[in-house]
Amino acid sequence: MADLRTDLRVDFSVAICTYNSENRIGQVLERLRSQLNTDSFTWEIIVVDNNSSDRTQSVVEAYQSDWNHPFALNYQFEPKQGAAFARSRAVREAAGAWVALLDDDTLPDENWVAQAYQFAQTHPKVGAFGGQIHGDFEVEPPADFKRIAVFLAIIERGAKPYRYEPHKRVLPPSAGLVVRRQAWLDHAPQKPVLIGRTSKLMLASEDIEVNAHLQNAGWEIWYNPDMHLYHQIPQWRLERDYLLSLMNGIGLAKYPIRMVRLQPWRRPFAVPIYWLNDLRKTIFHAVKYRQTIVTDLAAACEMQLLVGSLASPFYFWRRSLTKETSS
Repeated sequence: MADLRTDLRVDFSVAICTYNSENRIGQVLERLRSQLNTDSFTWEIIVVDNNSSDRTQSVVEAYQSDWNHPFALNYQFEPKQGAAFARSRAVREAAGAWVALLDDDTLPDENWVAQAYQFAQTHPKVGAFGGQIHGDFEVEPPADFKRIAVFLAIIERGAKPYRYEPHKRVLPPSAGLVVRRQAWLDHAPQKPVLIGRTSKLMLASEDIEVNAHLQNAGWEIWYNPDMHLYHQIPQWRLERDYLLSLMNGIGLAKYPIRMVRLQPWRRPFAVPIYWLNDLRKTIFHAVKYRQTIVTDLAAACEMQLLVGSLASPFYFWRRSLTKETSS
């Protein structure tokens, strides 16, 4: 029962990219099948299982066996580990002109699909857009968490929609991102440099890589405050070791993200400028928080981000040399 597609035209697709989510996926499906104000368009749900080893598939199939809704629920298995591969599979398999990307720990409010569809219809130049993402915390976040909340995909940027300007180098995360399917197919990299966090690698920002490519191609990226999503954050994701590892991975991803925005001839000149600026920021941060960095978790995370940024070009040059040697 992997695919329950109908022959009807589909206007909008919602894809849940998931890994080992037998205890989470049901909550997302419950929220989606309770969506309001979707009668004026056709839509579907696709679950992309990113090589799970638990009962995720069985849980989805149980929902399929008792699915009595006008919108289809489909299941796809993506064996290549990494969120970038799962999202690419979702976009390829989607029947809608628009694809909304959910993670298995993000819960949309009851009007999320309708608000996403409406925004897509009224913004003809948009290639992707995201909404508000609120934290649903298992425990109280640490002090000064707001300084690093964005790195856990907490996005609360006001009540007015706006376009992300390329020169500001700020883009929405993949959680709740809605993309124009054809724009993704035309411009997302076939072989992404960043594939997302895996059990072996904590590199992040694979979503920013795709958004940057869309922006480079001339598509607008927007913030839609009427879309509300709730990101479930368990206790372990607020622990020091996890946060430091997360920030290091985001820092290490800086080099390819920066390079994708530059013309090839500018990249060799930009690298030392970026690196020296990162060094300046790192020294300034170390001096500013020298007495509190051990106890101030936000400051420690910011330092780890800077250290990762400093190491980023060397990390990817070494990876490139390793690949050349092995080939």
